[in-house]
Amino acid sequence: MAEETIFSKIIRQEIPTPLLYQDDLVTAFRDISPQAKSHILIIPNKLIPTVNDVTEDDELTIGRMFSVARKLAKEEGIDEDGYRLIMNCNKHGGQEVYHIHMHLVGGEPLGKMLSI
Repeated sequence: MAEETIFSKIIRQEIPTPLLYQDDLVTAFRDISPQAKSHILIIPNKLIPTVNDVTEDDELTIGRMFSVARKLAKEEGIDEDGYRLIMNCNKHGGQEVYHIHMHLVGGEPLGKMLSI
């Protein structure tokens, strides 16, 4: 069984955090250390430690993460100029919290690579 993370507490609002989106599958909120003008985290409500732990049962949730990213990019006004979606996996991939999450980053030119 995977251990609870800070994201689990944010989903349940045990750590009060302004939410940008929440439904039965995913939750979204602003990153506390933004790497661009707009930096939002989109996380599944179910604890999935890494991308390696995603199963066929998670396909609806993963798809919802992308549709929420599209919705939030539009609300942020960054959909036309462009944005980046990033998911890190494990230590060498830069993953720090072992609860998968998608970074929605934009609002300024990002260049070829972005260090998160």
